[in-house]
Amino acid sequence: MASGTLLELQSPNGSQLSPANATSCDHATEAWDLLHRTLPTVIITICFFGLLGNLLVLSVLLLPRRRLNVAEIYLANLAASDLVFVMGLPFWAENIWNQFHWPFGAALCRVVNGIIKANLFISIFLVVAISQDRYRVLVHPMASRRWRRRRRAQATCALIWVVGGLLSTPTFLLRSVKAIPNLNVSACILFFPHEAWHFLRMVELNVLGFFLPLAAILFFNYHILASLRGRAEVSRTRCGGPEGSRTTALILTLVAAFLVCWAPYHFFAFLQFLFHVRVLQGCSWEEFIDLGLQLANFLAFINSCLNPVIYVFTGQLFRTKVWELYKQCTPRSLTPMSSSHRKEILHLFWRN
Repeated sequence: MASGTLLELQSPNGSQLSPANATSCDHATEAWDLLHRTLPTVIITICFFGLLGNLLVLSVLLLPRRRLNVAEIYLANLAASDLVFVMGLPFWAENIWNQFHWPFGAALCRVVNGIIKANLFISIFLVVAISQDRYRVLVHPMASRRWRRRRRAQATCALIWVVGGLLSTPTFLLRSVKAIPNLNVSACILFFPHEAWHFLRMVELNVLGFFLPLAAILFFNYHILASLRGRAEVSRTRCGGPEGSRTTALILTLVAAFLVCWAPYHFFAFLQFLFHVRVLQGCSWEEFIDLGLQLANFLAFINSCLNPVIYVFTGQLFRTKVWELYKQCTPRSLTPMSSSHRKEILHLFWRN
């Protein structure tokens, strides 16, 4: 099987090494040639906007040089995770441009892919943490005063980074550069030493990396929406106006973006597992899964560009203050935003 996914390019016992298998099913040659020509440009575009958006988020949060509150801590960590994530993409753009010939050596093969894999989990887990934080604020506002502490948020983020690093350990250890004689390339592949690794990978990737986080996100946001509807019925004037509708739109956008960006990748990754255990067979399935995985990879990466839009730029007032902050940060004046002004912005952002 081709298994040509950017995140999980692998070799099951040395038998499936190539991104586009040239030995069995080669009916999709034109499609692979098109991907080799176009995907590097797509990756660089994603990288550019991801760098721009997440650097802007970090600058807005950090330039005022004030202590970050709970909401800012989660946002800053999410932006940092997405920033690190997209920084590894140019290596893969060059790799695909060279038709999966890895020119950067074994060390960067492990490091780049390990970092990408770690931040894949970190970003998803941080989305869960942000949903949980909003759940406490909007559904249990009184209890949230006791639970929402800066140190607790910092510890949660530190734990997420550690867990993401641990889940990426197989990638750091098992990635290597292997020669593929029939394609005349040396590919950066994930070499599984035993068949059992395929099942473990499926559990890690699909269950820990998608279904459980998705269940948590749906749980938190369902109760948030239910709470907002209840408040609107009690006091339509106070909670049923633009404020409630903006919060609802933000939550629905969050869930929709998560599903649209990540569901296709995990769907094709699960099909890849079924193909490996021979539940699915044939060249048609092989080509469908291989090409689908390539396209789904980059759709998943777009989420790193959308996160700044969803969590920051959805609020019109926050966009205005971003521009005001950059007007202040000129060579003539580097005076940061006042504490009261900053708290007002963040309060309105997290409530709209």
